[in-house]
Amino acid sequence: MADNNIVNFPEGINIGVDYYPEHWDEALWVKDADMMYDAGVKIVRMAEFAWCRLEPEEEKFDFEWLDRAVQLFGERDMYVILCTPTNTPPQWLFEKYPEIVQVDKTGKKIQTGIRGHRCLNSPVYRELSKKIIVKMAERYKDNKSVIGYQIDNELEANHCCCDVCKESFRNWVRKKYGTVQTVNKAYGNNVWSGEYSDFSQVMPPMNENDKWLNPSLNLDFNRYASDSTCDYVAFQSDIIRKISPDKLITTNTWLCANMPDFYDMFNELDIVSFDNYPAITLPKDEETLYSHGFHLDLMRGIKNKNFWIMEQLSGIVGSWTPMSRAIQPGMLKGYSLQAIAHGADAVIHFRWRTAVSGAEMYWQGIIDHSNVPGRRYKEFCELCNKVKEIQGLSTTVCRNKIAILYSSDNEYAFKNQHQAQEMHYFEQMKQWHDAFTCLGLGVDIINQTQNLDDYKIIVSPTMFVENKETTANLYKAADNGAAVILTNRSGERDYNNKCIMEQLPTVYSKLAGIKVTEYDVLPDGMKVAIRDEQNNIIYGKRWCDIIEENDNVEVLARYNEQFYKDAPAVTRNKYGNGEVYYFASVLNRDASIGFAKIMAEEHGLDIVENLPKGVEITYRYGEKKWRFIFNNTEKKQEIVIGKEKITLNPFDMEIEVV
Repeated sequence: MADNNIVNFPEGINIGVDYYPEHWDEALWVKDADMMYDAGVKIVRMAEFAWCRLEPEEEKFDFEWLDRAVQLFGERDMYVILCTPTNTPPQWLFEKYPEIVQVDKTGKKIQTGIRGHRCLNSPVYRELSKKIIVKMAERYKDNKSVIGYQIDNELEANHCCCDVCKESFRNWVRKKYGTVQTVNKAYGNNVWSGEYSDFSQVMPPMNENDKWLNPSLNLDFNRYASDSTCDYVAFQSDIIRKISPDKLITTNTWLCANMPDFYDMFNELDIVSFDNYPAITLPKDEETLYSHGFHLDLMRGIKNKNFWIMEQLSGIVGSWTPMSRAIQPGMLKGYSLQAIAHGADAVIHFRWRTAVSGAEMYWQGIIDHSNVPGRRYKEFCELCNKVKEIQGLSTTVCRNKIAILYSSDNEYAFKNQHQAQEMHYFEQMKQWHDAFTCLGLGVDIINQTQNLDDYKIIVSPTMFVENKETTANLYKAADNGAAVILTNRSGERDYNNKCIMEQLPTVYSKLAGIKVTEYDVLPDGMKVAIRDEQNNIIYGKRWCDIIEENDNVEVLARYNEQFYKDAPAVTRNKYGNGEVYYFASVLNRDASIGFAKIMAEEHGLDIVENLPKGVEITYRYGEKKWRFIFNNTEKKQEIVIGKEKITLNPFDMEIEVV
């Protein structure tokens, strides 16, 4: 990894834009570059989908137009990030090499004419990709304005089912298990007469409704698909590294339908980059959580270091969907500063100009179709000016004493077999992230296998698929004095995604000190009353584990209705020098905040009393401690911290050294 050798790396906190010079008459470029310079833009990302302009015919390359664009921004002291344009091969390539098109799980080639429609494993596609990546890297290896590369665009786990990928998956399974008998045992293929007699019978889960297929096969295919995408990232990265070892390399990610394992994908890249589109229309229901603070903390935790935003909300979103409302005054600036508060060192806005053709015509950039700078441009300039004032942040990092564990296996396995209506893997992660945020506390979201020694509170929600390393780490953390949170749907499956034949929470039973004798699955909209130790009524939804009473475990709340009335709903078990909380249901927001407060106070964390919901306090640490207070609501808020009284308008942020 080259991050210690990158030359001309942009210091400080930087604001940038995504620009598509190939979309505009060249006469407009100079005006755009001057406006960007005047606003305070420091980074410009280009060439993301420009393969057809860079190679209009096979082996006939044209980089001269891109040279002129790079020079234009370089002359104005702006850094350039170039993208490998491999997400959108040109039409001549599809015409000449139709075998590179992805095949979906029904066995049909997906329609071309959109983006991301190529098979990542196709040898032909890779060879053609290599040629244009080499041309790009060679051309700009000595260009000081070009500081790095974004690989492809918004990569998902590679679920292609073409013949190449079928064989690739088959070889992956063969390498992992060795014999078909081992595969049959791991997958439980004796169900529905699914046993293999030869590796030639191993196939991707090809069915429009793969939830009918073997869950063990489905999970392994997603593991393979993630590995396949990681191999593709490494393929591109290796090409660039050999030619330009001093350039930054990243790829932009998001919370997509088939997420790769982020920790694997970014392992050998220099920084994590995220495409950040926070909520524009805020929910009226207080129980609905919308803050992208959760997403930002997840991104920071991938490499446990500061990250970049490669695409940031700039206006109305909507092209293939109905358009959203206009972003409210303060959102453009406030959401960008929120990203910085959570560890972003660069925020690059999508996009400078709103497209006038193509599918994204109504996904607004900074400059509208009218070509007249308006309210959002003015606010963008205010953001750039604000960032100039906080350049002392450049050597600071976010570090917290509360961790939430994330698992790619849990996320995929949980959605592959829905446990209850509207019950999602991220729900309980967000629930506890919000609970501690509402106390003015920061949270790290980290890989489930990461060392936990530095954390006082560890939230391990929905530990659906067993990971032996994670299990051992949680026992060790509790034994060493940490508070560990476990929730319903933990200990359900073994590593192969088969149910464990023990009482829940199985591998966590000794840790939690409880046994689940039965569970009740609640339809969407149904709530079950629960009473806490003070006889206050709180509520559970989605799921109710029914716990066997245990004299050695403290009961903090009991069900107040249904046939399991009086059974424990929240428990606390002393384990070693720490304690383990078990939440049998998905609690309402205020109840979650209340239990989070108990844990935070017991572990000496400084909470902010009566912090209005939606107000977020985060810190970045270096030689100085920087505090960020963000009003992520549509109302003016009064915040009291000790003797301080702070008033913030909607989406406003106070930043100061404390």
